[in-house]
Amino acid sequence: MEPTHVPLAANSIKILVWDVPVRVFHWLMVLCFAGAYLTSESESLKTVHTTLGYTMAGLIVFRLVWGFIGSRHARFSDFVRGPAAVASYLRSLLQGKPQHFLGHNPAGALAIVALLVLGALTTASGWFALQETSGEQWEEIHETIANLMLAVVLLHVAGVIVSSRLHHENLVASMFSGKKAGDAGQGLRRGWHSIGWLLLLGVAAFWWLQWKIS
Repeated sequence: MEPTHVPLAANSIKILVWDVPVRVFHWLMVLCFAGAYLTSESESLKTVHTTLGYTMAGLIVFRLVWGFIGSRHARFSDFVRGPAAVASYLRSLLQGKPQHFLGHNPAGALAIVALLVLGALTTASGWFALQETSGEQWEEIHETIANLMLAVVLLHVAGVIVSSRLHHENLVASMFSGKKAGDAGQGLRRGWHSIGWLLLLGVAAFWWLQWKIS
């Protein structure tokens, strides 16, 4: 069933929407993509670049799994919507009466799906680029996909800024705190802190291992 927007009540409060694993995944992806992109041309930082790339691949696998078994707003069934829903949401923005969604809005959801796909393609092409037999032809493909991903990231950031202003809600802050405006009783009852910590510790352990063997 395709989710519908939730009008905000006058007495709305801050409720928990994003669980800890979603937030840890989000900011680790930001760190990894930014770091990998900035180190892409440095031969001396090649190990850092590849480590961040492998981390991105692992994070994407985790997010795909969590998208099916995670908390309510982490699941793809909660935010993946069709073109009609995206068009309706964009019209509401242009009309100055934006539809409110507790989870990802349709435009944000489209960007997230695109970034997951592009992230997977970027890391896969990066792995092929490291292979001696086919490295050169994949390097250009890898760079092209990474640049396309950067473009989507910038569009996503612009969309977050616009939506934050129109909704009068700091969406960046909500990805830190996990909280957004909503009605009492609609928030998550569990933040899944243990899974978030395991994800963070797993990434830290992988980085430590890469540092030790480099």
